[in-house]
Amino acid sequence: MSGWLPGAPCTPEGCVERARTAAAVPRAVLRLTAVAVLLLAGIALTPVGHRMPATLVRAWSRWIMRAAGVRVRIVGSAPPAGGLLLVAHHVSWLDVPLLAAVRPARMVAKTEIRRWPVAGWLAARGGVLFIDRDRLRALPGTVARIAAELRGGAAVAVFPEGSTWCGRARGRYRRAVFQAALDADVLVQPVRIRYLAGGRTVSTTPAFVGEDTLLASLWRVACARGLVAEARVLPVLPAGTRPDRRDLARAAEEADAGTLAGHHGKAHSKSACYL
Repeated sequence: MSGWLPGAPCTPEGCVERARTAAAVPRAVLRLTAVAVLLLAGIALTPVGHRMPATLVRAWSRWIMRAAGVRVRIVGSAPPAGGLLLVAHHVSWLDVPLLAAVRPARMVAKTEIRRWPVAGWLAARGGVLFIDRDRLRALPGTVARIAAELRGGAAVAVFPEGSTWCGRARGRYRRAVFQAALDADVLVQPVRIRYLAGGRTVSTTPAFVGEDTLLASLWRVACARGLVAEARVLPVLPAGTRPDRRDLARAAEEADAGTLAGHHGKAHSKSACYL
């Protein structure tokens, strides 16, 4: 197994809260219809080979999440302009529009996503940087591509755990992508992502884990009520002040895990992800 193939103990059966009321079905259908309309509008407004303005991307990302029934809460200062590596704990497909609402960026994703129906085509059109996690020899080339984007002033977003977790437990940050920030000498922007329900209670309903399917996850989110997606923009980490990628990855992971570990026990305990 390569360094790009971490796993998580989280499963839909063991971790994910579900909405099972018949009354939720009409609401879910309306929400998914609205999401589809917004996706089609975004495709129609984006010429091939070009991107929407950043302000429109932020607004569109918020609209997508609101259409799905999820309120967006962004806390902290706006990320700086210029080359920037955004890193976050990975819970759900909702993480992607949530980070785009913070700052539009080129996402880094596994090549398997390119083969997903509709979603894969949208990802490719949106400028996603695909990585082949099965080929360790391809890793230096992937790091070089990311570094080139960063040197050119682009923001690149990545989930360094390499796998989704349920939101009540988390994985370790993989180091390789942080080498790109060191090579490009750019800032690293940690963003802490949480999904909440009922005030400040962490919800696992949006989690997209294990053998879960995208369709099942979409339906579960659309059926839920009162979900809030919170993105807390943390202080930036200047890559040049860290001796190596190991130290930089650890600093970003510790920043991201700050309040999560404090509120929910041991951050890396496998048992912590089960309800």
